Amino acid sequence: MQKQRTPRRKPTYAIEAVDNALQLLQLLRDFGSLRLKDAAAELGVAPSTAHRLLAMLVYRGFAAQDESKRYLPGPSLGVGPAGVSWTTQLRAIAQPHLEVLALRLNETVNLMIRVGTQVRFLSTVEGTGILRVGDRQGTVLPARRASGGKAILAELPPEMLEQLYRSPAAEAAGDALTDDEFPGFTEELRAIRNTGFAANFEGTEEGVSALGLALHNGAGRVLGAISVATPATRFRKVFDAGLVPEVLRAKAELEVDLADFLPETEGMPG
Repeated sequence: MQKQRTPRRKPTYAIEAVDNALQLLQLLRDFGSLRLKDAAAELGVAPSTAHRLLAMLVYRGFAAQDESKRYLPGPSLGVGPAGVSWTTQLRAIAQPHLEVLALRLNETVNLMIRVGTQVRFLSTVEGTGILRVGDRQGTVLPARRASGGKAILAELPPEMLEQLYRSPAAEAAGDALTDDEFPGFTEELRAIRNTGFAANFEGTEEGVSALGLALHNGAGRVLGAISVATPATRFRKVFDAGLVPEVLRAKAELEVDLADFLPETEGMPG
């Protein structure tokens, strides 16, 4: 006879704001869209409170807004675990280098890995300027739009790119590129391989541009990427002031520490 599950009980010291945020996630998951006034009514809170909660979900990628201001499930809502055990170690090794690079440039620096057709931000070190790109840790973005994601994709063999973006599985997942899109995409990746870095000009977020480079271990295996994100209005100035040499320097220094980093092949994200 199957043992009964222990019934769920509300914690004695429930944190109301956390519970409200989790209820909003459930509503987005189950109903697909949500208006601000409906969210406030469901939670029994003021619209201003619901707005603050939803704004944080948008910020962390669990919600998004369409043109009519309805809230929709964001890219992080349906994402499962990365399925790798070495990301904590990678982040620990990279963190001091991210902090040094952010200090050198006074811009926001990110560490990310690729999982399928997406990149996941493992760490962010923000610049200190008033106008800066904010924390992206935990964010999930399409790899082909993020600078670090493009830098990683540029090193994949053609058959892997075909599988990610041209296969029946890609169509089922909504990631497929059309016959018109795919050649331009592969040409962009070829250019990235030639230059050694990738750029994103407001491709993932309005007002934000970024430059990304892939990270390798001593065996040449791609582990992830680092990127530097700036307000779009400042990117050209930062680029002309030596952005690429600084990021290349940080990459080289970090890869020295990653030389003996050998994650199991079966633990590498697909």
